[in-house]
This record gives sequence, structure tokens and C-alpha cells, in this order.
Amino acid sequence: MPIERPLDPANPTRRFRSFLNRAGLRHIRFHDLRHSTTTLLLEQGIDLVVIKELLGHAHIGVTATLYAHVRLRLQPDAIDTLSTALASPAGHDPTRGDGNDPPLCGVLVR
Repeated sequence: MPIERPLDPANPTRRFRSFLNRAGLRHIRFHDLRHSTTTLLLEQGIDLVVIKELLGHAHIGVTATLYAHVRLRLQPDAIDTLSTALASPAGHDPTRGDGNDPPLCGVLVR
């Protein structure tokens, strides 16, 4: 029967470093995997509230502050998406109609 003793907190780090060495990858901290995962989730459009819960942050402000650089980088994509949606709403065929169609959004005033 093995002797039970506290886990050495350096073991996961040593094991991870060993994996990196065998794979021929550059050294990163084990904790960097958490940041990489979060960045990928944000880039895939996962809601910040969901990410906050996955990370275990008590307040969304912590998550928003830590990953503000990612959110800023995604702003041009958000603007492009909005521009595309406004220029060509789903189901709208600009080649049809006589030009007197009601607006696709907003309120029609009579």
C-alpha cells in the first residue's frame, strides 16, 4: 500500500514542461493554457458571462478587464458583421421589387 502524502504543487508544472520538451515546443507556463483557452472562446463568440463562469471569476469585471485586449481586437470583426447584416439582411433579395418596398427595419409611418 503506497504511503499517502501531500501532492507536490510543482509536479504538474514539471510534467507539463516534460510534455513540451518531448513535443519540441517552446516553454510556456501551465497557467498560459487557461489564457489561451479563454482567448479562443472569446474569438469564437462565446458570451463573456459564460466564460466568467467557466473561469470561476466572482465578478464579470475581472474577466472583462483581464481579456480586454482580446475584446478590443475583435471589435473590427463585430463592426464588419453588423455592416454585412445592415447591407444585406437575411432573406432580402435586392434584385427583386420595384424600389417601393417598405423598409426592412424600423417603423413604417403612414
